[in-house]
Amino acid sequence: MLGYIFRYNMNILFIVGSALTFICTALALGLLKKRLPQDHGREFAVNGDLSKGKARGAVIILIGVLVLMFLIFVPSVSMEYPLYCLFLVLAMLTGFLDDAAKKSWNEYLKGALDLVIALGTAFTFYFFNSSKVSFMLIGAEVTLPAWLFILLEVILIWVSINVVNCTDGVDGLCATLSIVTIIGFLMVYRIEYPLSPLSILTLMFIMMLLAYLLFNSSPSSILMGDAGSRPIGLFIALLALKTDPILFIPFAFVFILDGGLGLIKVSLLRFLKISIMKNIRTPLHDHFRKVKDWSDTQTVFRFAVVQAFVIILIIAWFSMM
Repeated sequence: MLGYIFRYNMNILFIVGSALTFICTALALGLLKKRLPQDHGREFAVNGDLSKGKARGAVIILIGVLVLMFLIFVPSVSMEYPLYCLFLVLAMLTGFLDDAAKKSWNEYLKGALDLVIALGTAFTFYFFNSSKVSFMLIGAEVTLPAWLFILLEVILIWVSINVVNCTDGVDGLCATLSIVTIIGFLMVYRIEYPLSPLSILTLMFIMMLLAYLLFNSSPSSILMGDAGSRPIGLFIALLALKTDPILFIPFAFVFILDGGLGLIKVSLLRFLKISIMKNIRTPLHDHFRKVKDWSDTQTVFRFAVVQAFVIILIIAWFSMM
């Protein structure tokens, strides 16, 4: 492993590993996109028919390059991070197999698979980190009972996977919001841990998404589908657990509004027969495109600006502590 060669200079790993992640991801996408399954169009999405025929499931390439670069460049001090990589791969595979299927998988099956992945990630995190929760915003720590800690972990991971998944409906939106959110977590995490395996993996993740945006900016030629949004949601939840779980609310604020409102609306109608937000289309990005007549570019940039605004305020708060 090159990680052992450079273990006394993590800055080399930080820069070289992340740069190669971007380059290798971009090259792999360009060379292999014709081998990816084609999108069948999205029946209920605004302009969903425009996606038909585009390469979908690109994240099988993205996650493959990311995991390879991480294993090459990051010192293997324990099994914690390789296990997280495994769960990222599993989350990607569930989405990829769904994307490649002629008939989309049942929602309950996908929800159950997300739950299994959330449980595996939660137990792994607890095993390597204990049940101590840090609240960096207020400078406090709380040790929870193991069962409660794991339950809250699973809820956070499951919610993160699904709200990010719901946001993937506009060219460039999910990846752009993810980059903004992940950079926010990286800035906070590096306050406490200037250089660590997670900080390197996080920067590699950002570089992976930047390379994807070369092909996904409007009008896109490649889509990530469920294969991408699910591991991205899992990774964002992991960053929240590693920093401060409460930070998930402001740092994923737009994800929560965009995807979360739709989950609440559908769940209330399906299970309790309660109809709310009748005049609001969900996911929220469809409301702004259909009702407010925003273009795809306006939607991406305005959503990203709102998320960046919230994160900058939180970072400013940390700088004054």
